[in-house]
Amino acid sequence: MSVFQNKTFFITGASRGIGKAIALKLAAAGANIAIAAKSVEENPKLGGTIFSAAEEIEAAGGQALAIQCDIRDEAMIIDAVAKTSARFGGIDGVINNASAISLTNTEDTESKRFDLMHDINVRGTFLVTKHCVPHLLKSKNPHILTLSPPVDLSPKWLGAHVAYTLSKYNMTLLAMGWAEEFKQDGIAANSLWPVTTIATAAVNNLLGGEYLMQRSRTTDIIADAVFYIMQQKATAFTGRQLLDEEVLKESGITDFSGYAVNPANGLQKDLFL
Repeated sequence: MSVFQNKTFFITGASRGIGKAIALKLAAAGANIAIAAKSVEENPKLGGTIFSAAEEIEAAGGQALAIQCDIRDEAMIIDAVAKTSARFGGIDGVINNASAISLTNTEDTESKRFDLMHDINVRGTFLVTKHCVPHLLKSKNPHILTLSPPVDLSPKWLGAHVAYTLSKYNMTLLAMGWAEEFKQDGIAANSLWPVTTIATAAVNNLLGGEYLMQRSRTTDIIADAVFYIMQQKATAFTGRQLLDEEVLKESGITDFSGYAVNPANGLQKDLFL
């Protein structure tokens, strides 16, 4: 029997992209997935809804619960967590994937965009984890995983897009804090970030279009890294700022060529690396 059989994972932003890829990988091993995301109607530029994701997850072999949840709204988070626990009997892992991005300088960052990034990336991540903790405490191997970069205070990352950098580094600081706060409770907390850009709607629509997509890796590399992390003993595998490549090397994978969207092209390093 798979170690993920009947385990339940609460994943924010799992209707598409990296979040959905993680969900599908865990579901194929028998996991239950709570899809906590906003999309109930498909946006042609983004693709996918919580309902289409749920269908794919169940086709992959897992059980899915589609929950409309804007993590800026604490009441919606509380409701989503309650529905997940009621349906599946608990929560074994929280994957903080939902995030907002704006690579703008100070003058070009509108206050509403600053607020959006901090409300989703920082406050939302905090509140999702806060309300899942009572359920994680009952799990035999509980994990909190936050998709955010290793903290590097090189001025170039702060100067380029300080508002976004602050929000992402704060996500990592939360992960570091939770590792310390919950180590006596046996809850693991780590952050994870890709070494190269990942082919997602954000990359295609906001960051570099098809040119950058062709120099990215598929979402499978993140999904495979998460699959390994969630199998590790929570009491030992915690407090780390992880990169996808180093995780996969630990798991025994050293050839990453199969993850490239186009192996003929060079790969673009992701931000913060």
